Amino acid sequence: MNKKGLTASFIFEAESANYGEGIGNVTSLKKVSRGTGESFTYISRQALRYNIINQMGEDTTPLALDGSVIQFAPDATIKDFPEIDLFGYMKTQKPAKSRAAVVRLSNAVSLESFNADLDFLTNKGLLDRYNSQGGEVKDGGNIAQSEIHKSYYAYTIAIDLDKVGIDSNDDIEIEVKERASRINKLLDTIKLLYRDIKGRRENLSPIFAVGGIYNAKNPFFENKVKVINNKVVVKTIEDVLQLDNEIQNSTYVGLIEGIFSNDQEIKDKLNAISIGQFFENLKADVQSYYTQDK
Repeated sequence: MNKKGLTASFIFEAESANYGEGIGNVTSLKKVSRGTGESFTYISRQALRYNIINQMGEDTTPLALDGSVIQFAPDATIKDFPEIDLFGYMKTQKPAKSRAAVVRLSNAVSLESFNADLDFLTNKGLLDRYNSQGGEVKDGGNIAQSEIHKSYYAYTIAIDLDKVGIDSNDDIEIEVKERASRINKLLDTIKLLYRDIKGRRENLSPIFAVGGIYNAKNPFFENKVKVINNKVVVKTIEDVLQLDNEIQNSTYVGLIEGIFSNDQEIKDKLNAISIGQFFENLKADVQSYYTQDK
């Protein structure tokens, strides 16, 4: 089977979707800083993986303990459990086995800087209800603060298509039809991805996407997808497309119109199609890749 990789970068819009360790009564968002002094919030790749596997319905791989360490059960194999096929495993119970992920995710990093906005929270409603019941009266409620940030976010997925469904540790090679089905189920999940956090359901479904299937397994568009003044920076993507004829000929661009201020430029210069068609084209290419080497 030809060694090929699928890579795609996505933009979605979300608010306050991944918190880290708080300080006192302040809940802090996960953030990274740049040399400019600006901070950018992010959703970790682990959080994205959790939501993807959960919404695929594949979070059923049995678990075990090696001492106090939780890990996948020694007898769980990629034949029966797509989670460890796609995202790999490490089993330390002897004989120890490990398999690298064939689906790799980046963090989803905000494209707009964090400006230290805070949400002030109280439980006054519950306090009033409690005091109205009679009995002992409580003076004052509980106060908390949460950092908040609404922004565009970008992340990248990279898949080693030729390694899906193959595990030399257990001498397993899954039929190509099932390999294609697993990748296309993953793509369907990403298309409609969401995240539940703090009583909200955040929509992580892409509003912009760029990618395809290539001989080189480089995540070409990672860190190249930018939004400035509500406009997708088209020139950067054009420059990536001009790196190689294969990149230019094998890349699709998907767009949900009415969000960015330069929709027409994106359509004219990048030949953008709908997000739905973007995923259908990728899925067709995945099916073709596995079928041609059947």
